[in-house]
Amino acid sequence: MYLEIVTPEASLVAGEVESVTVPGVEGEFQMLNNHAAIVSVLQKGKVKFRGNPTFAEGFQKNFTQEDGQWILHISGGTVECNNNKVMVLAD
Repeated sequence: MYLEIVTPEASLVAGEVESVTVPGVEGEFQMLNNHAAIVSVLQKGKVKFRGNPTFAEGFQKNFTQEDGQWILHISGGTVECNNNKVMVLAD
């Protein structure tokens, strides 16, 4: 599936990934390939994804790696998943 993470500063990352886990307001949840369409509000926490997407120049430093996953700390935002595309709008 295709992931894009956008902040007010820039589009940080885009590309194919295997999974995406986000901090929903009702709890953390994961999206895999062919996930049902969803829109959710995100709370402070970690966006985690597994794969090798393209990082915007100068922004890979915002991410860490843990247990084979990339991690981005966010203070909130929204996520939309539809037709194997995940769009995270993060604060």
